Amino acid sequence: MNPSPDSPENIAEPALSSVVIPLLKGVVYQENDAQLWGRLITLDAKVRDCVRVLELELVLDESEGYAFLRSRDIEGDGEPAITKNTPRLYARRPLSFSVSLLLALLRKKLVESDASGGATRLVLTHQEIVEMLRVFLPPQDNEVRLVDQIETHLNKIAELGFVRKLKSLSGSGHSAAYEIRRILKAFVDAQWLAEFDVRLAAYRAHLQNNETEAEGNES
Repeated sequence: MNPSPDSPENIAEPALSSVVIPLLKGVVYQENDAQLWGRLITLDAKVRDCVRVLELELVLDESEGYAFLRSRDIEGDGEPAITKNTPRLYARRPLSFSVSLLLALLRKKLVESDASGGATRLVLTHQEIVEMLRVFLPPQDNEVRLVDQIETHLNKIAELGFVRKLKSLSGSGHSAAYEIRRILKAFVDAQWLAEFDVRLAAYRAHLQNNETEAEGNES
C-alpha cells in the first residue's frame, strides 16, 4: 500500500541551504520572514551541525524572535574552538568607547523597559538618545557638532543591526526615531555591562578631574 500524500513520508523537509544561507548573510528575524523562521525552527539541530563545521554556532532566541551565527570560541570541554592560526569567517570589529557607551546605555534602556512591563518594542527619538548620551561626553560649545557626532555613532550601530531607524515625519534626520532591536541583549550581557560600568566610572572621574583643572586654570 502506498502512503497517502499527506503522510509524514511524503512531507518534504525544507532545504538546509534555504536556512543556512540567510543566516550567513546576517540576522534572521521572525517578524521579517515567518516562513524562513518556521524552516529554521524545523531544521534547528541540522543547522547547528552544519555551521559547526565552519566553527560557528547558532544563537536562536524563540521568545525574542531572532537568530544569528557567531564564532564558536569555546568547545564543550572548555578548550578554545578557534586558535590563533584558525581563520575566522566573521572578523572581530573593535568598537570605539563612544559606540560602546551608546550600546551600554541602550541595553540598560531595554532592561528598564522590560522591568516596567512596557511594550516589547522600545522606540527612542533622536533627541532622547542625544540627551541620554550628552551627560557622558565632554562638554562642547558646538551643539551641531555634538549632534552630528552622535548621529555618526547611531549610524554605526544601525549598520551592526542593533537599532533600526524609523521614517521621519518631517524628513529631518534629527527628528527621526530609532527602534532598539532586542538582539542587543544577546551581545551585551550582564557581565559586559558590569565590566563597562567600571570603565564608565573611571571615565566619568577623568572628565570631572579635567573640568576641575579647567576651572582652576580660569580662576
